[in-house]
Amino acid sequence: MSELRVRKIQEFMKQEIGNMLLRELKDPRLGFVTVTEVHLTGDLREATVYVSLFGKEEQKKESMSALQSSKGFIRSELGKRMKIYHTPDICFKEDTSLDYGMHIDNLLKKVNKEGSHES
Repeated sequence: MSELRVRKIQEFMKQEIGNMLLRELKDPRLGFVTVTEVHLTGDLREATVYVSLFGKEEQKKESMSALQSSKGFIRSELGKRMKIYHTPDICFKEDTSLDYGMHIDNLLKKVNKEGSHES
């Protein structure tokens, strides 16, 4: 499978799933969720959808539960919108890179503060 084609399908899936979460899913457990990235296997059979979940830990768990419950609907809708033979199986994973980036930023600020106090 062409790498360019895989990237285009990943981007399309990212947009469509994001729109579904925003406009079509009515699950009250679904909090503020953002699709950050989609990774497809080379044969387009499996898609890992990375999402940023905002809120307290309990809210994040509820949102992830809502996403897991909605996988069938999302896959079905993607199948109608995508022009490929097989709609990929979907696996949702939490994208923790934003939290990690904020942690690193806080550490750098702390180091800078301590460095300016020593001068």
